[in-house]
Amino acid sequence: MMVKGAGMNAVRPKGEDGRRVRWEQHNQQRRQAVIDAAVAVIEAHPPGHEIHVQQIADRAGINRSVVYRHFTDRSDLDLAVQDEVCLRAATVVLEAITLDGTPREITHRVVDAYIRWAVAHAALVQFAERHIPGADRRPLDDTLQQIVEQVEVVIGAFVPIVGGRLSQFDRDALDPWVFGLIGGCFGAVRRWSSREELSPDVDSFVDLVTDMAWFQIEGMARSRGLVLPEGPVQEWIGDVGALAGETG
Repeated sequence: MMVKGAGMNAVRPKGEDGRRVRWEQHNQQRRQAVIDAAVAVIEAHPPGHEIHVQQIADRAGINRSVVYRHFTDRSDLDLAVQDEVCLRAATVVLEAITLDGTPREITHRVVDAYIRWAVAHAALVQFAERHIPGADRRPLDDTLQQIVEQVEVVIGAFVPIVGGRLSQFDRDALDPWVFGLIGGCFGAVRRWSSREELSPDVDSFVDLVTDMAWFQIEGMARSRGLVLPEGPVQEWIGDVGALAGETG
């Protein structure tokens, strides 16, 4: 005899749903705890030092076997850690990409934010650059693309403000140009930070990379007849808005 309502159409008890949600949250929290422990272990050692799963488990306060309940294998764990490192780096860079200050000051702020983070977390940066065997993606490339897209949005919004217009050619070329600009800065930082002694010093290197980026930005603007404002961008935007209100 079948019980009415049983089978595939039976309604799942609310209590069971609640337990499932709590279990999923618990697993997510435990997984994040393992990732955070791995980051802490990496930072506790010199760049390039080989990190073992047992060290991560000890740091997380769990048995080694528990780690692999949340990750299929070591490559899966390493990839998740790279994701976390890249997320932290991207957060620092993206928070610096605002329209506060002059165009050059904005460029300096973004460069400064990343370089100082990279110096403070040299072991994490080197770990993020590792090739993970069997991985079908590279978190560092994904993060670079995310930053490139944000810079493209800023450029797209800024060009009309200075009286310019992106041609179809410029729109098509914007992504590879910005990718080369950002990628070049990342590459310069990687090369410099791999030295045993950071020479030139951090402040001087920040200025150098800022010049590298700024000369490209300013040169590209001038080649298209655009004059970048010397004053704070926010004030310039305000002036344009006020003028538009008077003439509208």
